[in-house]
Amino acid sequence: MAQAIVVRELGGPEVLKMEGVTLAPPGPGEVQIRQVAIGLNFIDVYFRTGLYKSAKGLPFIPGKEGAGIVTAVGDGVGHFSVGDRVAYASADGAYASERNVEASQLVKVPDGISLETAAAMMLKGMTAQYLLNQTFQVGPETVLLFHAAAGGVGLIAGQWAKALGATVIGTAGSQEKVELALAHGYDHVINYNTDNFVDRVKELTAGRGVDVVYDSVGRDTFPASLDCIRPRGLWVSFGNSSGPVDAFNIGILAQKGSLFATRPTLFSYVASRPALEACANSLFDVVQGNKVRININQTYPLAEAGRAHTDLESRRTSGTTLLIP
Repeated sequence: MAQAIVVRELGGPEVLKMEGVTLAPPGPGEVQIRQVAIGLNFIDVYFRTGLYKSAKGLPFIPGKEGAGIVTAVGDGVGHFSVGDRVAYASADGAYASERNVEASQLVKVPDGISLETAAAMMLKGMTAQYLLNQTFQVGPETVLLFHAAAGGVGLIAGQWAKALGATVIGTAGSQEKVELALAHGYDHVINYNTDNFVDRVKELTAGRGVDVVYDSVGRDTFPASLDCIRPRGLWVSFGNSSGPVDAFNIGILAQKGSLFATRPTLFSYVASRPALEACANSLFDVVQGNKVRININQTYPLAEAGRAHTDLESRRTSGTTLLIP
């Protein structure tokens, strides 16, 4: 019998309970995998609390990201075989020792990348890929600000943006996290607990502002993030770890300099099979080319998912965290 974290009521980390679950054979178009590692992401918290709604309602198994080995394939699956090493970033129900996944959501993991690394990087790494290469095309002329620079996406994005030639500014909440981000591609990192990040960005850019702000923090950094952006620059709101941004008058974008704003999600950027493969392959290329290294800074047994959520929400984690079945 497979083991899984089952959420039967919305709430705090205490609602994450391990249970035995019966796993049916894979259906048509599905692949069954034995999971080696599962990625922890802030979006998991949003589903646990009810900020985001599970399509299955209650109860549900949380989690989006994982990697493992194919143990069975359903009818109509032609491009995966038993024994393949696979990973995914957008398949609900990751917090389980074994599971069935739609084959369309899986990618094969190259031989040079471990399954632990794959589980640690798929959602966060592909998020960095679309943010830096598609939402805004970062290049040598780009000056950007990335909030939560020492987080899972932030550490990948800092290295990737630097490899693209950008000037990379970040924010973090402690000196330890500042140093961590500086070691991962950032040119400047602002400790938002000791410095006003708007003032520092203006100083660092000689008053011009940045071309783009990547903001996964939400309530605590809005609308101050807008004051960091040059006229006709872009605000990218891709998360809300401090709480959602309240409704605002769109006229503020005109007042701040005819700014652009977007609220993207990875799932829109990898909605087709070609888009998923292109995004994943781009990520694999920069990792195998040593342009981006993936740091697994914390691991927890799957049964202790509640403790992992507590540490994540308390900002006691940095970089990438794995749950191990």
